[in-house]
Amino acid sequence: MVNTWTIRGRTITDDDLLLIRETIARNFHKGRKYISRQICHRWEWYQPNGQTKDMACRYILLFLEKKELIKLPPRIYPSHNEKRRTGKIKLNEVSLAGKAGDYPGLRLQLLTKADEYKLWNRIIHSYHYQGHHIIVGKFLKYIAYINDIPVACLGWGSAAWSLIQRETWIGWDKKTKDKNLGGIVNNIRFLILPWIKVKYLASRLLALSAKKIAHDWFQRYGESVYLLETFVEKDRFKGTCYKAANWIYLGQTKGNSKRGSYHYHHGNIKDIYVYPLCNDFRSKLRRGEP
Repeated sequence: MVNTWTIRGRTITDDDLLLIRETIARNFHKGRKYISRQICHRWEWYQPNGQTKDMACRYILLFLEKKELIKLPPRIYPSHNEKRRTGKIKLNEVSLAGKAGDYPGLRLQLLTKADEYKLWNRIIHSYHYQGHHIIVGKFLKYIAYINDIPVACLGWGSAAWSLIQRETWIGWDKKTKDKNLGGIVNNIRFLILPWIKVKYLASRLLALSAKKIAHDWFQRYGESVYLLETFVEKDRFKGTCYKAANWIYLGQTKGNSKRGSYHYHHGNIKDIYVYPLCNDFRSKLRRGEP
């Protein structure tokens, strides 16, 4: 009987497991990163921009090691808790008030450099109620400025793997969803700094993001984006800025989440909002269906 494991959307068979073990044995002294990239090459597992799916592959390797199916070499660099490594930051609290239209210098800057990522991480860790965690998968990070004053942080990442309300609304079956999920991007973080009291700023930033995200995502990952999504904790927020920016309410989650290959119930109900980036988003997201 052939054993299989589906991890990060990839099915691992006994033959794959044998290939992984052989690759580890040949390259044990070269480290985990090198091993994962070699496995990606053997699988021809690449992102649309040609880069290997290295992070997803390393997640698979860690999963298999926890199952005691493989033995990875020691880490070259020690692992640290991300919160301790991120550290908090104290910004210069320049208060701003009025309306978003009063500030023509508002801009949304896509981050590309290590020091910019570090600043974003520390701001989120210091001022966002969920703190900062490593983003698994694809992501883009932005800092919004009014002139040279940082006023907000936004983060975008890969879409939720399974969401019945979204699949029904689009008209997806599982096969089509699995093929075209990359056409959706998730607003995973949105923070207005607490001393910024500018009315309509949040909805204005969502509008600016909708104009930029498809271009920036394609430039970074080579994938076209047709729909945005987000989840709003109903007991904490009303979703006012998403409504003001014309996002569409699809319903509520059931309070379940996915950790690795397992689902668990946390009871945290969230409102689901989506925003189409083009009129024919459904036909594009359903391309290739039977």
